[in-house]
Amino acid sequence: ALMAGRKKQPELTAEEKLQQALVPEAEQPYKVPDNWCWVRLKILSDFERGITFPASAKEKIANESNIPCIRTANIQEELEIDDLIYVDKKYMKENENKLIRVNDIIMSSANSRELVGKVSYVNYVSEPMTFGGFVIVIRSQYIFSKFLFYFLRLEFLFGHFMGKSTQTTNIANINTANLGNYAFPLPPLAEQQRIVERIETLFAKLDEAKEKLQNTLDIFEIRKAAILHKAFTGELTANWRKQHDLTLDSWKEKTLKSLSDKIGDGLHGTPNYTDNGDYAFINGNNFAGDKIEIKPETKKVDFNEYMKYKVELNDKTVFVSINGTLGKTAFYNNENIILGKSACYINVNQNLNKDFVNYANEKATGSTIKNLGLKAMRNLKINLPTLDEQTEIVRIIDNLLAKEQKAYSIAQNAIAQIDLIKKSILARAFRGQLATNNPADES
Repeated sequence: ALMAGRKKQPELTAEEKLQQALVPEAEQPYKVPDNWCWVRLKILSDFERGITFPASAKEKIANESNIPCIRTANIQEELEIDDLIYVDKKYMKENENKLIRVNDIIMSSANSRELVGKVSYVNYVSEPMTFGGFVIVIRSQYIFSKFLFYFLRLEFLFGHFMGKSTQTTNIANINTANLGNYAFPLPPLAEQQRIVERIETLFAKLDEAKEKLQNTLDIFEIRKAAILHKAFTGELTANWRKQHDLTLDSWKEKTLKSLSDKIGDGLHGTPNYTDNGDYAFINGNNFAGDKIEIKPETKKVDFNEYMKYKVELNDKTVFVSINGTLGKTAFYNNENIILGKSACYINVNQNLNKDFVNYANEKATGSTIKNLGLKAMRNLKINLPTLDEQTEIVRIIDNLLAKEQKAYSIAQNAIAQIDLIKKSILARAFRGQLATNNPADES
């Protein structure tokens, strides 16, 4: 009887619901084609929060009573499931919605600021899985899930989720209320599908190009090793020897000791450090790309301490690391330094080109030398061509490695460009600028 006096609220029609869901023109981020509209994400998606459990509940090994649990670390370009944790199924409370499904979008909802909002797409589910509390699963209704996924990826790449997140200590959070009110450009269904197909066709071509470029980077060290191998077997200078009436018999095996005025190592102990000293106490880890690298943490000594331990260095000095990271080299360039015991110095004589030693050492440490004591350095045998041929070998190696380095840099830059192009494709896609729109499609 009481109910009879109360008017039942009429059920809203789909059109009325849509009207409520439209984003007012003043709040629309940018112009879209006429048969698209801006809507709130909440009318197109359900948001499912992850399960909560104590840290002590994490298990490393699967068993009958537990289930794999997706967490933020698994959310990469593709969903990565080779490093899973497991939790007891009881934490799911028998809720089927806490199981991951094909076409789910998984978002990192609590993470460092630059990673909040990162998304992965679920293309297939290999076994039943759940998801943790720092993750939101987004399940689209009425629209292509892949289309929404690419939109969310674009928003993440442009850093838009940072502004929507709340910060607590070192963790940024994005909640479902914020996500639900997100403005989303909604094209007709057929157009969504065309856009996804166009994005994926273009991305596949870019990925193919990226793979080839990555291959160039991956084989850089192999190509470098091949160049050095050819150099020190005489292959690179075969024509040069012909022109100079020389054969490989002109190469003679000699010890490094016989080709040097002095070979020694650094201080086997600890000097007296001072904060405002002018002389750096360096070791093998200070050698980088032929240069001495004095780091902020490198200890310093004063002039008196330097005079106690200084060794004779000159413009023909080559340094080699003989402990720790073996075989790193550098040339002396009048730096104010004293050496530690993991660094050895070689003052080459007039029969030896110091660049030749540097490359020979680089080749050796890349292959056979595992232990470089001072005695081993002195007895190190070098198959040595004439000084003129040494100079020619260095010239050819320099040229070839410069070309390799240039190709390496070009490949690195191109890979960076590909990521920018992908971003640009996504930006155009959600403005209706990929030449896929059909104005005849109904809004």
